[in-house]
Amino acid sequence: MNDFKLKVPRGATKKIKRIGRGPGSGHGKTACKGNKGQNARSGGSVRPGFEGGQMPLYRRIAHRGFSNAIFKRTYSVLNIDDLEVFGIGETVNAATLVEKNLMKASEKKIKLLGRGELAKKLTVELDKVSGKAKEKIEKAGGTVKELYIPVVKVKKKAKKVR
Repeated sequence: MNDFKLKVPRGATKKIKRIGRGPGSGHGKTACKGNKGQNARSGGSVRPGFEGGQMPLYRRIAHRGFSNAIFKRTYSVLNIDDLEVFGIGETVNAATLVEKNLMKASEKKIKLLGRGELAKKLTVELDKVSGKAKEKIEKAGGTVKELYIPVVKVKKKAKKVR
């Protein structure tokens, strides 16, 4: 068999619709746009969601609630049982956790949770410590220092009355 005798199966290809290329093409003159009107003009289309001046659906439907997601604080979680790698009297902070390969250096804020038991006296200096974790550390003779500083809202000054 020669390659010049090969044919594409019937129906495998579709003819391209070349619009505005004369009467012989079948799609000449108005180029499948009809006669006159907004949609026949160049740039003659409306933006997505436009309903001819009627209040569009995306504005008719009630939008309920709001989101404070942009203000959300995310913490990397650490548990009491992870602190067993530290020696007696050592300080637990972000730098020492990275040294012991318990956290990555890229992790910004760390929260200590209370899963597990602790039998060593440790000094913990982390962003946040849960109530149970604090209780267990102090029971073992250690101390807890939270580095988290809550955001204080500043009250706006009252406008002057003239």
